[in-house]
Formats: sequence, structure tokens, C-alpha cells
Amino acid sequence: MHRTLIALAIAVLTAAPAIASEKTDVMAVVNHWADGFNKGDSKMELETCADETSIVDDLSPYEWHGAGACSQWKTDFDAFLKKHVITDMKASLMKPRHVDITVDHAYVVVPVSLTYKQSGKDAKDSGVFTLALQRAVTGWRITGWAWAAH
Repeated sequence: MHRTLIALAIAVLTAAPAIASEKTDVMAVVNHWADGFNKGDSKMELETCADETSIVDDLSPYEWHGAGACSQWKTDFDAFLKKHVITDMKASLMKPRHVDITVDHAYVVVPVSLTYKQSGKDAKDSGVFTLALQRAVTGWRITGWAWAAH
């Protein structure tokens, strides 16, 4: 009985660092996407996406999916910004509400604060960024995300 409890305790204690490391790796991808977004660096944003991705966002056409979805979203997003005279957009990720990992899939929910200028005037917004990621040979990649504005 004591050996079983000791073995269980050792298993739990050794698994905790591995889980923490996985969460760090997953969030590194999410943060890399946000860094690219904040720098206006499409390459940084797009390198976090899997080849096949699904996106739901609050700008028309509201959903993108399949091969090249991230790239098409970026094109549509940039057109939206131009049409609405939005510049200097920055996303600040808050403490994640969920970073759940099951084998090679991850689910992340993170509140976001946005600041930007619209027609030269300061503006702000907030919302929730919900992502699904999958571990690939090259590391974690975003396979889906949705934005819900508050």
C-alpha cells in the first residue's frame, strides 16, 4: 500500500513539470502570433498557423477555413482596417482562462485588450481569443481560432 502511494506521488510530482512545459510551449505560439499582430508582421502571424485552419472573427465574411485560411483572414483583416481607418492596433493578452492539453491537441482561452486609433482618435476594445492547436513535427500550430468581442 505504501509503495503504491509513493509511486503515485512520484508520478504526480514528475508529471507536473512536463505539463507546465507543454503549457509554456503552447502559450509561446499564441504569444508569437500576438507579437506578429502587434508588429504588423504577417510572416510572424502566419508561421503560427497550420496549413488547414478554421477562423471565426467579427469582420466579414466572418469565417475562413481550409488551406490558406490564415493568409486570407489577414488580407481581409487588413482591408477592414483600411476601410475603417484603423491604425496602431495592439493586442495585450491577459492571463489565460484555459490552457488544456490532451496528448497533441491544446485548447486555449485568453482575454485580450485591444488599443488602436480610429480616424486618428484613441479607441479600445476587449474580447476573448479562443484557440485550438495541434502539435506537429515543427511544433505547436494553430488549427482554429475564434474572436468574441465584448
